[in-house]
Order: sequence, then C-alpha cells, then structure tokens
Amino acid sequence: MSRPSASTPLIPRSLGGFPGPGLLWKTGALLVATGMAAGAFGTHGLKNKSGITPDKLNAWSNATRYAIYNGLALLLISMHPRFSAHKFAGPAIAAGGALFSGSIITLVLTRDGPKWQGILTPIGGSIMIAGYIALAL
Repeated sequence: MSRPSASTPLIPRSLGGFPGPGLLWKTGALLVATGMAAGAFGTHGLKNKSGITPDKLNAWSNATRYAIYNGLALLLISMHPRFSAHKFAGPAIAAGGALFSGSIITLVLTRDGPKWQGILTPIGGSIMIAGYIALAL
C-alpha cells in the first residue's frame, strides 16, 4: 500500500512530525472560522450592549481580523513544502495569534477584569511576529 503524497496538507508527512501540515491546516481553519464568527457577533451582538464603546468595537474588530489573517497564513504555510515542517514558525503564529486576539476579546467582554490581562496582548503579538520572522530566516 502506498503512502499519500507529501504535498497533501491534510496528511502529516510523518507520524512523528510536529507540528505537521495537517495540524497547521486545521488550526488555520479554526482560527479563520473563530475570527469570522466573532466578527459577526461583534457586528450584530455587541453594538447595542451597555458598556461597549466605539473604541471597544474597534478593538474587537481588530482582534477578529488578526485571527482571520493568521488563520489564512497558517493555511498557506501548511501547503508550503519547507515552511510546513518548520518547528517554530507555525506554532508561534498559531499560539501568538490566538493569545493576541483572545486577550483583546476577553478585555472587551470583561468590564472589570483583572488588569494583568492587558499584558497578554503584546506578549501574544510578539510571539506571533517572531513566528513570521522565523519564516524569513
């Protein structure tokens, strides 16, 4: 029985390959779907909520856009023969993007949440940027 082609993004190149194109593909798809759903909720569900200011709506919009952008990037990375096997870039983009967008969404939804949550946004953004820089090196 022959093995599937190594260029198929949904099937890992090897059983021990982490992160592997399959995981990057699924993570990217989930980030895009989450960003789209959160964006729709922000547009239709948050506008008339008390305590949601135009600045918070703008922050929400930015968070959902970044989730979508990073998800699309992961979909593309998963199909690249060299970058899909990168041990740092894909996981950093996924984790950093989720932390960046997730922390902004959490800050918008929690009016009087812990102030330490605010530090998660630049940490997530830095991890995400490091992932993209790793692709260039």
